[in-house]
Amino acid sequence: MRSKYHPARAQAAGTLRELMRWAAGACAHPLPEPVRRRAAMILVDDIGAIVAGSREPQVKRAREGFMRTASSAAEATVLADGAPRLDRYSAACANGMAITWCELDEGFRNAACHAGAYTIPALIAEAEARGLSVVQVVRAVCVAYEVTTRFALAYPFPGFCVHPHAAFATIGAAAAVSLVRGHDAKMMQDTITGAASMTFAGPFDTAVEGSLVRNGWTAAGAWVGMRAADWAEAGIAGGIDTPYDVFATNFRTRAIPEALSEGLGMGWSVTDGYHKMFACCNYAHAAVEATLDLRSRLQKYKISEIEEIVVETGPGGLALTTVEPETVLAAKFSIPHAVAAATQLGTGGAAAFAYGTLHDAAIAGLRRRVKLAAFADVGPPPRDRPARVTWKFLGGTEISAVVENPRGGADQPFDEPTLLSKLAENTRAVFPAAPKLLAAIIAGEKPALARDWRETVAIVTKGVNV
Repeated sequence: MRSKYHPARAQAAGTLRELMRWAAGACAHPLPEPVRRRAAMILVDDIGAIVAGSREPQVKRAREGFMRTASSAAEATVLADGAPRLDRYSAACANGMAITWCELDEGFRNAACHAGAYTIPALIAEAEARGLSVVQVVRAVCVAYEVTTRFALAYPFPGFCVHPHAAFATIGAAAAVSLVRGHDAKMMQDTITGAASMTFAGPFDTAVEGSLVRNGWTAAGAWVGMRAADWAEAGIAGGIDTPYDVFATNFRTRAIPEALSEGLGMGWSVTDGYHKMFACCNYAHAAVEATLDLRSRLQKYKISEIEEIVVETGPGGLALTTVEPETVLAAKFSIPHAVAAATQLGTGGAAAFAYGTLHDAAIAGLRRRVKLAAFADVGPPPRDRPARVTWKFLGGTEISAVVENPRGGADQPFDEPTLLSKLAENTRAVFPAAPKLLAAIIAGEKPALARDWRETVAIVTKGVNV
């Protein structure tokens, strides 16, 4: 046990109070337009990820369970076929189950954290139930994202032990709901510290091994965060030292207390997010990007003549070692599969990780020929997730491609048309009206911003004004 009087513990208490004071008032102020637009893009991109995930068979069965056990209150919408309206807790859990399923949700580049996935399911359910405006929702996304990422920056794990979805989902949901409810700084502190005490010790290898419960952490986190707000309002809260004790003492993370409060309002974490076009773990993206580069240069070579594929990658990539994935989640956390499927199919999208690819003989044969090695001279962020892929052909010919920094981050962002095409692909089969209306929110068009969130969801899901 570490000493409860450690100086960092006292510092963390002070910086947490600063963060809470700032966050409680931040939603009252307009966001700078580039920041508003980025927050809106994160909201919209993650809604697309929810809709895409909603079509998976296990998610459908889980949703049926939520519908059977939900209360009679029809407060919030599940972003799935039929757009069922459930009580806000059940809706948040259903959307939380879907949001990370396809690995197409947005992420934060400066720490292991998917703050959008942790905040948005609870946030949009609470916002719909309470009748917030679109403008208020976008502001809350931005501020909740800020609070959540600051916890990830303040308490970084030294290695791949606890998965960030398990570690930070309850905190993100609690921050989001507290903001939507308009809590003052003390009530927000009580909500978030209570939620921090109920974070999960979900092992990182759960994802690598393909256990689908990993996708349940964002669902459970949404429920815990919402209930933490309820309980704080009833006088049931954590203590000011609870987050430090959970992370630095129990989880043995590093403690960087100043990360909770330094530069508040001067910069925004949403501007350091990344978006995915490849449906897999971000640590595999450079390898997929390099593989697609090689495939564009095949010329006289044949994939069937590849004898070995060497993938040099950073520490994160070296953890993604599964050769025979048993589930689609395991495939998404397997560089051998990601590279083999991209080599064979010429895509890193959802098709490369569909269930049928697990048993495809050609892809399986290529997976077994992948060799992982350490990438020399891994750089600081954003060059900390590199890959060099080398195809070695029968007869001795070799061709290589290097990607030191995969596209999608703030330094190499996908343009809005690309992300909107992704949105359309993810939503149009279920909600044909979604792409146009959600794009208008990103653009800041006045009619879209003037609506309340409840009406917006109705138009997105039904295609008509109500």
